[in-house]
Amino acid sequence: MSETLPQNSALLGLDERTVELDRAHVFHSWSAQGALKPLVLAGGLGSTVWDHAGRTYLDFSSQLVNVNIGHQHPAVIKGIIDQANILATVAPSTANLARGEAALRIVERAPAQFNKVFFTNGGADAVENAIRMARLHTGRDKVLSTYRSYHGNTGAAVVATGDWRRIPNEFARGHLHFFGPYLYRSEFWATSPEQECERALHSLERMIQAEGPVSIAAILIESVPGTAGVLVPPAGYLEGLRALCDRYGMLLILDEVMAGFGRTGKWFAFQNFDVTPDLITFAKGVNSGYVPTGGVIISDAIASTFDTTVFPGGLTYSGHPLAMASIVAALDAMADEDIVGNAARIGRDALEPGLAELAAKHPIIGEVRGLGVFWALELVADPVTREPVGGAVMGRIKAELLSRGLLPFLADNRIHVVPPCVVTADEVAQALAIYDEVLSLDLLP
Repeated sequence: MSETLPQNSALLGLDERTVELDRAHVFHSWSAQGALKPLVLAGGLGSTVWDHAGRTYLDFSSQLVNVNIGHQHPAVIKGIIDQANILATVAPSTANLARGEAALRIVERAPAQFNKVFFTNGGADAVENAIRMARLHTGRDKVLSTYRSYHGNTGAAVVATGDWRRIPNEFARGHLHFFGPYLYRSEFWATSPEQECERALHSLERMIQAEGPVSIAAILIESVPGTAGVLVPPAGYLEGLRALCDRYGMLLILDEVMAGFGRTGKWFAFQNFDVTPDLITFAKGVNSGYVPTGGVIISDAIASTFDTTVFPGGLTYSGHPLAMASIVAALDAMADEDIVGNAARIGRDALEPGLAELAAKHPIIGEVRGLGVFWALELVADPVTREPVGGAVMGRIKAELLSRGLLPFLADNRIHVVPPCVVTADEVAQALAIYDEVLSLDLLP
């Protein structure tokens, strides 16, 4: 069961009050509102969170896979407070030192030919503006993205998204979707990673040719698709996308909103491969969500398009100083404390072998895949047919994990194992034991 912190009598009843206020006045995303029973969280530190009553949970969701530096990192909190005491807000048209320092720290970690950052309020509008830049730079309209993807909840970003959330929101123009590589459930009758890569690229090229290359502005893809299942691309796939873009005059936009800033054990997920994009979108891990922010890292060739041409986009809170101070503090702390290195080591030495051991023990685990602190367990009712487990099974798994003090991230038929990049080997061992105990239950109908 979850641990319990010492209780303060003054705090008893605050969980009930929190739920009462939430259900009376808060409208939740992606949900039918009537049956919601939200988990109350009141505080956190590192990889642990707790409610008012003192029940603690290992946060192996990183909330929405964004708290890379962990909860309440003192350097980031101090950076925000210090900036609030200097200047709490400023117009985006001004020059501000915190904004410049944040941009510098971001481009220092990007490829050499990236020297400009357009700041947004989060990942969705980062994708939105990257699409805008690609269309204006190329003079073309269409954007290709995968069916197994999530790019955000704004106009073009949600239509670029491939999953079910796109369908009730298809109001933007010029978006087409294709199947990317996913060997476990191959759309291409492939039996090896090499076949999956080759056939996925061939299928995409035929689509490009059929659509007319001169009509296509960009390919937009998550470097490692996250919510869709932590689908690590096979060797050569991202490089193949780059080659297609070069061959047909298209731009390559890599969405690093979830996978970036340490999540895969690299500053950017694409650095696990031999590929350089034209535009990079980011958010989440750049400051672990302490203040809402995101942005587009722009290659010099595209940035120069707007030297004499007005860029028709902007946001009141673009480069907000509190967000910028949190970026500076977060990236400095991550570098000083080798937090990205920790994510790589934990993935290699603890999560990869530990999850493989679980898969060998539990037939319900059809596949394990991931990098760094970015993993997924795909759960199946039958390991031969690979039939996914249903919603009732996943609901029980969630309840059982929570009852044992682990806060999970579940999507479709998968458990996403996504702790903060600061997670320790001992915390991983504790989580693995909880997963093992729950998956040992009689879960299937």
